[in-house]
Amino acid sequence: MNLNIGDTFTVTKEVTDEVIRKFAEVSGDFNPIHLDDEWAAKTRFGKRIAHGMLGGSFISAVLGYELAERSVVYLSQTLKFVAPVFMGDTVTAKAVVTEIRDDKPIVTLETTVTGPNGDCIVGEAKIMVLDSER
Repeated sequence: MNLNIGDTFTVTKEVTDEVIRKFAEVSGDFNPIHLDDEWAAKTRFGKRIAHGMLGGSFISAVLGYELAERSVVYLSQTLKFVAPVFMGDTVTAKAVVTEIRDDKPIVTLETTVTGPNGDCIVGEAKIMVLDSER
């Protein structure tokens, strides 16, 4: 395993109308807070927000492809949604290695999705690093 405590991996994405609509199609979540400008304007947010799990999926992009180890399996993920992601925001998903088990190839990572106004999603992931020689 080529991971060390403190290793940090990121991916940056722009949350566009197209991205939100594609996520709605894939997920089946057509809540008007995500898709209808007029409806969303009447909410406490004043405009459309992205699906929380869309932001969470950017963490999956980090773990699935940006890590030094490309053969991993997601074991668990906690997510706390602390602020909305708005259409037009550019967000950065980050994963920081916080623990590596000695007895198994299990790695714990602190995960965040940060937008223009700070953290939007915080959590923790556990992954298993697969034997890359198989």
